[in-house]
Amino acid sequence: MSTPDAAATPSPTLTRAVPEPSAGAPRRWGGSLGPVGLVLAGGISVQFGGALAVSLMPRAGALGVVALRLLVAAIVLMVVCRPRLRGHSRTDWGTVIVFGITMAAMNGLFYQSVARIPLGPAVTLEVLGPLALSVLSSRRAVNFVWAGLALAGVFLLGGGGFGSLDPIGVVFALAAGAMWAAYIVFSARTGRRFPQADGLALAMAVGAVLFLPLGIAESGTKLTDPVTIGLGAAVAILSSVLPYTFELLALRRLPAATFAILMSLEPAVAATAGFLILDQALSALQALAIALVIAASMGAVRTQVGRGRAKAVTS
Repeated sequence: MSTPDAAATPSPTLTRAVPEPSAGAPRRWGGSLGPVGLVLAGGISVQFGGALAVSLMPRAGALGVVALRLLVAAIVLMVVCRPRLRGHSRTDWGTVIVFGITMAAMNGLFYQSVARIPLGPAVTLEVLGPLALSVLSSRRAVNFVWAGLALAGVFLLGGGGFGSLDPIGVVFALAAGAMWAAYIVFSARTGRRFPQADGLALAMAVGAVLFLPLGIAESGTKLTDPVTIGLGAAVAILSSVLPYTFELLALRRLPAATFAILMSLEPAVAATAGFLILDQALSALQALAIALVIAASMGAVRTQVGRGRAKAVTS
């Protein structure tokens, strides 16, 4: 993959693996929206895609929606990237298979979460995984301040004990966050072993193949309904294809640090999408909790950036 890997990105807090578009990618999008606009458009696309997925769950079930999303995204990426299947080592294939498993698990756990709790709190809890990865990887004392701020936000989000949220949904969201952290690690490893977005396309195909039986087991013939297929394809486009393209175009002209800070706003975007599409209103306490987690993520990113700059100066 052509985007910065974990070693080059200032913070792994909210970094995504972004595929390399074809040579004919519409550069006019970058010129008309600007890099910041592209990042925001990508974030909006992801979260509104998530909201659409929640509305689709009564028709196809959470596992069915994930299966459709992974399958359509895999088909699009395989057609666009046309990855080479030969010439890879056993370690290369092992890496991409684990990446695919991680991707499938991350999506499956998250969709199980949003089937039980509102979208905004679910994304806020999920963000804790990458945030923990950032704090642990930096090993700076100030990052424990950001971790404490995030934990305070989580405490408020649960009303002092998660009495207002389905505890199973909370567990699924936290597990999805752990898989997101693993996703970041293996996306970087895959990017170092495969050119452009070949590894991402192959991993998406692995995830789709692994998850399709689960989707069929839960939803059966519901997955063959044309309306369900169309909505599932829309979820895949909004949640995978468009965001990856927008973010890649933005990263060509936007510092990775700025990109990561903008991505820290995803819980707020998710809460907005949940309110507009799903009528999921937040209490004042939940809004404050989300704001605390966003502040913690942005603080962790800025701390990591400062550390990187200091190393550059001393070297």
